[in-house]
Amino acid sequence: MNYCSACAAPVELRIPDGDNLPRHVCGSCNTIHYTNPKVVVGCIPEWGDTILLCRRAIEPRYGYWTLPAGFLEDYETTIEGAARETREEALADVDIAELYTLINLPQINQVYVMFRGSLRERKYGAGEESLEARLCREEDIPWDEIAFPVVEQTLKLYFRDRRRGRFGTYTGDITRPADKWRDYQVRFLNGNGD
Repeated sequence: MNYCSACAAPVELRIPDGDNLPRHVCGSCNTIHYTNPKVVVGCIPEWGDTILLCRRAIEPRYGYWTLPAGFLEDYETTIEGAARETREEALADVDIAELYTLINLPQINQVYVMFRGSLRERKYGAGEESLEARLCREEDIPWDEIAFPVVEQTLKLYFRDRRRGRFGTYTGDITRPADKWRDYQVRFLNGNGD
């Protein structure tokens, strides 16, 4: 950030009085500009023994497979956002069932909130941000072509839980060097599924 959005004067990075972190502060009107992590919402759309995946038509990770997910919009709940992203990316309507994973990615300032959901009908397609959408059984998942570690870990937990016949809710962290997609560390803080 270079300029204040309140008065257009230059800002400087400094620790404001009463704070403990550097913030962008306007030298003219003293507005403090906070930056906070982005919330990404999505779901695992289920249809029988399959789930719906989308192949990305945008960067990052163009051509790789993912669950429908994207940034939460202003004035929308996480459930509304997950359903909207599924409509936009996979042209599918879902009923959101329950929270499944909440995963922090501190190195890129994102928090992923992923739900389980059920397709209302076997109707789907490729939205603007997708090259294609496909229902997949576990054995059909293109594991080497999964776009993001969050999606890979969410899918691994999902299929493990489905085999066990009970689903948990998981919270964890994924950390990795910013320039490497496959070199990452996973730590789940809790989960009621073992």
